[in-house]
Amino acid sequence: MSALLTRRRTLIAGAAALAAPAARARAAAGAAWVAVTTDKGVILLALASEKAPVTTANFLRYVDARRFDGASFYRAVRSHGDPTSGLIEGGLQNDPGKLFAPIAHESTTMTGLSHQDGTISMARYAPGTATADFFICAGPAPYLDAHPDAPGDNAGYAAFGQVIRGMDVVRAILALPTNGVARNPVMQGQILSPPVAIVTVRRAEGAR
Repeated sequence: MSALLTRRRTLIAGAAALAAPAARARAAAGAAWVAVTTDKGVILLALASEKAPVTTANFLRYVDARRFDGASFYRAVRSHGDPTSGLIEGGLQNDPGKLFAPIAHESTTMTGLSHQDGTISMARYAPGTATADFFICAGPAPYLDAHPDAPGDNAGYAAFGQVIRGMDVVRAILALPTNGVARNPVMQGQILSPPVAIVTVRRAEGAR
């Protein structure tokens, strides 16, 4: 994820930021609801099960097997010039024994989704390698969408839902110290120390 993110690191604000509430409203319709309880608060997600069925089903498989319980948000990537924007990343990087097989890549050109403020999306290396790790955008991030006309790996990331409540929690995590040890030098200065515990992740159909 890091190399592509570094190459395309240009956040677009203004009009794109105004689209975030509408994106959340659209995501809530016909969505699967999930509550991510962290030691910093609760993040309520509406997953786009109709538009991104493969990615949503994969995420819910981890939820229903309770494999995210005890995981963490371990990475916070802040935008240059605007530390309130960026993304937070979490999952099972420290517990590979809990991983299911990788899934097919559902690009934004396939789903019609885009990386807006509050979008949840899958982390990956090459397309088709996503397993459990995911990230949540703080601020619009169209550079993470697929760009078929661009050179190299242009498939973007698989957006599959929106934060409905809890962006204050996302931004609080984004602002935490990131002086942890990075396994990949590209991530130096992005590793949360300490990580933020994910206590439970559960379906939350009654939270509407």
